[in-house]
Amino acid sequence: MTDRRSSLLQTIAADDPRYHGVGALVLADGRVFRGLGFGAKTTVVGEVVFNTSLSGYQEILSDPSYRGQLVCLTATEIGNVGANSDDDESLRWGADGLLCRGLSPVVSNFRGERSLPEYLVARGIPGLAEFDTRALTRRLRDGGSVMAALSSEDDDVDRLLALARAAAPMEGRDLASEVSAPEPYTWERASWQPEDVPRDIPAADVHVVVVDFGVKHNILRRLRDEGARVTVVPAATSAATILGLRPDGVLLSNGPGDPATLEGPIAELRQLLDRAPALPIFGICLGHQVLALALGGKTFKLKFGHHGGNHPVAHGGRVLITAQNHGFAVALDSLGGRAELTGRNLFDQTLAGLRLADRPISSVQYHPEASPGPHDGSSLLADFVANVRADATRA
Repeated sequence: MTDRRSSLLQTIAADDPRYHGVGALVLADGRVFRGLGFGAKTTVVGEVVFNTSLSGYQEILSDPSYRGQLVCLTATEIGNVGANSDDDESLRWGADGLLCRGLSPVVSNFRGERSLPEYLVARGIPGLAEFDTRALTRRLRDGGSVMAALSSEDDDVDRLLALARAAAPMEGRDLASEVSAPEPYTWERASWQPEDVPRDIPAADVHVVVVDFGVKHNILRRLRDEGARVTVVPAATSAATILGLRPDGVLLSNGPGDPATLEGPIAELRQLLDRAPALPIFGICLGHQVLALALGGKTFKLKFGHHGGNHPVAHGGRVLITAQNHGFAVALDSLGGRAELTGRNLFDQTLAGLRLADRPISSVQYHPEASPGPHDGSSLLADFVANVRADATRA
């Protein structure tokens, strides 16, 4: 870093209470990005990924699927709407670090309760701003995701480089077990709406059990919106225990880490798949990958993952603009005809959806609940609950 840039960063930090001082992101390949530290004053290690969404930073930061990752937002400025107590996707888990170009100096939104830096402090997440996020994004696009160390408290490059190079890669890491609920619980909260807007939430007439690999709250909200009674169970829950809850349908949630490490849940899912009569099952993101693995498929690590709200997917004769967040994908040729293709990512032609022809079982690699993101795929959750209801009525 030039003396002029160093002096400028130090001057900004001294005059702006949002910042702690000069911090740094150091990649395992030795590349250094210095900027201004904000949020929690700490040092973390994780896989660096970029997200192309233009809004929804609170939902991104609180999404358990980002466990173990440092998220670089490609939007040029964030923080203008602050944060609130209603939009978290998880109360405990989410991204390990935030990287951004510009941090808004003001919060201007009727739902904003605190600033983004204050929100990060409350969640223990460090941030780094005022550096070249475009250069970082181009490095990730060309060279792939990389392990790195992020410090919002100092720019000791030697220390951070050693931490980055000692970090375990994402392959082989079972992060879903870290973020999964420790015990079952019920969910009753519907999606947020202004108090002066009338709404009619349907009575809960079907029971959906959600296997929690790192579930986002908006999946649970959307299920409740559609009239489902929701029970969330830990990822390691046995098939016998799930069936003992007498579900009308099962949802396999999103989550972080390498899906191939989830050998126990995969084995239990195979028992649910073999059940007669067939139980309606729907998988989202990691849940989609776990379903494919239970069917005998294989997964692989993507070069830099799919993270953003602008991914086109060919689905049912239409093109859906979808929200996506995953670093692994299902190898299409590994399913051996055991499932039908229902969706394909038009950016790179990877598998984006599957279903079984003879059973009410399907999954998608993207997020129909969005939050943040487009709502093109939102009908999929409504369709799932409707199918569960129809199946329960026939039974």
